[in-house]
Amino acid sequence: MIRCVRRTSVFCLFLLVALLVNAARVQLVESSSLDANPANRRAAITRYEEPRGNILAGGRPVTGSRDSRQQLRYERTYPQGPLYAPVTGYSSQTYGTSLIENAEDSVLSGADPLLTAIPLWNDLSRARQPGGDVVTTVVPAMQEAAYAGLGGKRGAVAAVEPSTGRILALVSSPSYDPGAISGTGPAARKAWKDLNALPTQPMLNRAIRQTYPPGSAFKIVTAAAALDAGLVRDVDAPTGTPDPYVLPGTRTRLPDAASGCGNASLSYAIQWSCNSVMAELGVRIGLPGMLDAVTRFGFNDRGLRIPSGVAPSNFDTRMSVDQLALSSIGQFNTTATPLQMAMVSAAVANGGDLRHPYLVDRVTTASGRTLSRTHQRSYRRAMNPSTAQQLQRLMVRVVEDGTGSKAAIPGARVGGKTGTAQHGLGNTGTPYAWFISWAQAEGAAQPAVAVAVVVEDAEAEASAEVAAAARGQISGGGTAAPIARAVMTAGLRAAGGG
Repeated sequence: MIRCVRRTSVFCLFLLVALLVNAARVQLVESSSLDANPANRRAAITRYEEPRGNILAGGRPVTGSRDSRQQLRYERTYPQGPLYAPVTGYSSQTYGTSLIENAEDSVLSGADPLLTAIPLWNDLSRARQPGGDVVTTVVPAMQEAAYAGLGGKRGAVAAVEPSTGRILALVSSPSYDPGAISGTGPAARKAWKDLNALPTQPMLNRAIRQTYPPGSAFKIVTAAAALDAGLVRDVDAPTGTPDPYVLPGTRTRLPDAASGCGNASLSYAIQWSCNSVMAELGVRIGLPGMLDAVTRFGFNDRGLRIPSGVAPSNFDTRMSVDQLALSSIGQFNTTATPLQMAMVSAAVANGGDLRHPYLVDRVTTASGRTLSRTHQRSYRRAMNPSTAQQLQRLMVRVVEDGTGSKAAIPGARVGGKTGTAQHGLGNTGTPYAWFISWAQAEGAAQPAVAVAVVVEDAEAEASAEVAAAARGQISGGGTAAPIARAVMTAGLRAAGGG
């Protein structure tokens, strides 16, 4: 009898050890694969059982959470969805996350280990802390001015603070309501399908994910390269550019919409946007010199993040001389995001020191304790300080007595550059209207804001170009400059500049 009890006890002990070994195998060896199994809904249930942390602009939440009383309990809400969609992105129980919702997901969802005071507590307990908050650099008044200025037209606005790199506004139009796709039901699936089917692509973030030919707005980069290289020592001296200007190695004449561009000075060429002068300067600088210049401004950078990834702006590394001439005036294969062109303007405004752009100021716990803060840093030295000073004067002249007069702000020093970018087969598409600018309040030590505006469907501008050939309409002064003016005005007010 004792022998049977002993054998039974040993067998039960063996079963217990086998059970413990199997439990350890499941929890330690197979846990990752089980967590990733699509049939396992526990991770999703845990993820949405608490409200998600908020994204803030101007100290106020621009996101929220709604108790759906479903298995995936809390859905994301966006009180001003279309206005802030290019900043927040979306958080969907069906389609995942994008933009800040994606880049800061671990904090917002409560999974980040920094949210707990005990190291590795989340891993050991397999629990989540309350979601943390993400404080953005966006100024609501500037965001609203940019959104209202575009008025539903296809286009984008990017505004940065030149001295710090803080992104003050980031707008893409037309926009969409991320809340429509937050859930899991038929309504969310239909909204996703409908949004992706629209030809206007409202879910495309045109401010950082779409590149456009920058047209004449790019001439600021070429001018900086020419001044830095010493090819132009006196901005008011004739450049020796022939009239008409024929693209090197071809019989193609490069047209100028303004008169007086033959042998014009750099100052006149920027003021009235002379294609011939800037194309000729680009050829004189040469491809290596232009590549060095555009790289210092941020072109061809595939690693820029704000913290979301930014589409690289392009300047070809190999091309013929005639192609270089066109690239130097923002045509051929040269393309840029609106954020990139705002960085160009900011570099001029900040004395040549281009600051690294960033959209997240800091992340905090739900109680407000700061977990991390974005440190301001220099991105690159885009140009010499003396070059930046000269370009500031030239850009001011564009606004005071040139193509950018509609960007003028009483009581402020404003610099700008208009641009029209041809596109489409045989350049038959409606030109893109560009305006890049910066503004400095009277008595202020430095400019407070730099802006880039692009409008894709500027039909009124295109018709005015054909009808009257007015320079302000041709080069973005008619459609894009008033939008930039409204954004800069809001920025000056926010900075205390009146």
